Amino acid sequence: MKATRTWQYGMASCCALALLAPSAIAQETTPEAVALRLDPVTVTATKREEDIKDVPVSITSLDAGDLGAFSQAGEDIQFLTARVPSLIIETSFGRIFPRPYIRGLGNTDFDFNASQPVSFIYDEIVYENPVLKGFPVFDTERVEVLRGPQGTLFGRNTPAGALKFESVKPGDELDAYLRASYGTFGTTNVEGAVGGPVSDKVSLRVSGVFQRRDDYIESGLATGGADAGGYEDFAWRAQAKVDVTENLTWLGNLHGRTLDGGQVSFQANAFQAGQSGPRPGFDREKNFADGQINSELETDALGFTSRADWDLSGVTLTYLFGYETVETFSRGDVDGGSIARTNVTGSGVPGDFFFPFGAGNDGFSGPGFIPFAAESADGIDDHQQITHELRLSNGEDAALRWTAGLYAFDEEIDISSYSYDTLAGGVENGSAFQTQETESFAVFGSVAYDLTDKLTGQVGLRYTDETKDLVANRFETPTPFLGSVDRLGPLSASVGDEQLSWDGSLTYAVDADTNVYGRIARGFRAPSIQGRILFGDVVTTADSEILDSYEAGVKTTMLDGRLDANVAVYAYTVEDLQLTAIGGAGNFNQLLNAEEGKGYGFEADVRALLSENLAFSAGLSYNNTEIDDAGLTAGVCGSPCTVRDPIDLVTGGALIDGNPFPQAPEWIGNFALDYTRDWRGGEIFASTDWSYRSDSNIFLYESTEFTAEGRWEGGAAIGYRKGPWSGKAFVRNLTDEIGTVSAIDFNNLTGIFNQPRIYGIELGWAL
Repeated sequence: MKATRTWQYGMASCCALALLAPSAIAQETTPEAVALRLDPVTVTATKREEDIKDVPVSITSLDAGDLGAFSQAGEDIQFLTARVPSLIIETSFGRIFPRPYIRGLGNTDFDFNASQPVSFIYDEIVYENPVLKGFPVFDTERVEVLRGPQGTLFGRNTPAGALKFESVKPGDELDAYLRASYGTFGTTNVEGAVGGPVSDKVSLRVSGVFQRRDDYIESGLATGGADAGGYEDFAWRAQAKVDVTENLTWLGNLHGRTLDGGQVSFQANAFQAGQSGPRPGFDREKNFADGQINSELETDALGFTSRADWDLSGVTLTYLFGYETVETFSRGDVDGGSIARTNVTGSGVPGDFFFPFGAGNDGFSGPGFIPFAAESADGIDDHQQITHELRLSNGEDAALRWTAGLYAFDEEIDISSYSYDTLAGGVENGSAFQTQETESFAVFGSVAYDLTDKLTGQVGLRYTDETKDLVANRFETPTPFLGSVDRLGPLSASVGDEQLSWDGSLTYAVDADTNVYGRIARGFRAPSIQGRILFGDVVTTADSEILDSYEAGVKTTMLDGRLDANVAVYAYTVEDLQLTAIGGAGNFNQLLNAEEGKGYGFEADVRALLSENLAFSAGLSYNNTEIDDAGLTAGVCGSPCTVRDPIDLVTGGALIDGNPFPQAPEWIGNFALDYTRDWRGGEIFASTDWSYRSDSNIFLYESTEFTAEGRWEGGAAIGYRKGPWSGKAFVRNLTDEIGTVSAIDFNNLTGIFNQPRIYGIELGWAL
């Protein structure tokens, strides 16, 4: 009830501010107030620079100021969660492997070859592997969140939408900045960049970010435990822009990342049977995992992007090349607790080893009932992704604007999975390996035409041909007593498909400040393979999912440029919706295709200058999703959870027809206030921002315990800047809200939670 009341009060306040904004602004009638205007927002959603108002897509753009505020406490990319309408990001891996959801559509799969219906596009290169998607956000000009299918211009895996990250490019003037902050738990964040011309034809830019935190999650075990939560994360980028000739420009981008630590902390029995939310007395900063001493997370990534633009008398030829590689290893105590041990070897029957309520060698067992130990690891041993794109486009100001191109993508990945016997000191007792190769080729084109001086039509088409081939082998299983053989494989699977993605839209300019648009689009996610056979014996596949979307919206600027408002309504259907049944009593991943999935809702963004000193922004979305397949079942929890779905007597699984998509809250809201005032030759500034998400299912089935409960989360900052220097105090997760991010359901009521309250100070310098 408390969360519900908080949501009601908070959204009432947000809506009141939005409604009062026009009248508050209208009261300012001085010439100075009339001259006050919001800066226009430029986006590249159509691979051209355009005013956001002219793009017939539901978009939110976050600039460098927004990004700096949200991430200032050493946050990873999950800081974008609920910061814009319809966007959620969660993970069970800590600082890698973000799982994004737009309009409720995403993928809960935690295997390193998982496909996702939301694309991450860094400087025009799609990062396909989910570990690459966790690249830190720094020295970034803007992040564009594109909602709905973007398959015409951005490829096969964008039926839900895309996140476009645009880094600051080398410029023609010297530019530099440095920001350093220090806060709770030794949280350190140092970010900086320097760039500018080195000759008439060459400009360079070098930037980087270093983030660290001490282990702040203390072990509650007398022996055999270890603290958790700490990390060191360093990412960098070096760019060069060369004007080769008057008509040819080249941009090179070398980048990399090294991460040590930041593994998620699994919390055993964090929920109480029959109730949602953390159990009474739960302490997010205490961990009882006996295998935590062996936990680790290491990631190394390196990439290079090359872009060449030739101006051919009104037509631009662009060639993009991208190479990305990543290696990672993640080991964790998945049961999240401690199990008492005997000093005898036993007969091989689990009951001979486990005494959940007794005192073992550690003198502790728990917290709560833990039927068996679960400690595992996954790694990417080898990986490479190569991208080519060649496209032609004409001028920005032509009545007929067109883009056409070719696209090729190749990815090879080797994945390893291991299990360990925590009760025998963490020795390896299971191993399995996968190798997957993906090849994709596409031809695409998009045309926009000014039908009249007020009406613009746009159509796009993309043909994609893709294949995936996987081989999996298991050399030892940790569960021989369940009837599985140790050695299994090679098991192979191949999938492929050819699909057309398309879109069409009409945009009508009501006046110089208001556009209304309608858009229909088809996107698809290519077939998927799940070859995780460490605990299971089968490789599963899923057919392509096809999404048809219908969207209409209005984008307007009012009150002499001091108020922007964008509103969109949408509905979509997904044929052969790809789902992943994860965990459960069987503890393995399995791909499913539901006959259909449905979604509808709305999104709204508002920006306003309430006065010369006060800026306001807000967003709100409603996303209703539903699985539509009368006979579809999914395995339920192996832990003692309360399943609310009917159980199929034949399969023993939950009938999930009618359930919402997993990790799909109906309501997402956010608002922010920024205040500045001149003082003693400088400027005082203060800000606060808040986001809200309502309840959502964590898994395909509905259960009382495995629910990500609704919550508000916010932050604030106050500071002073004068000349090139600035200083501020900040706090993130101001109310120290404990929120469920994800869960593990096969062993006990294990939970994964958000970051605690972090407060600190930051000093900055900018040229």
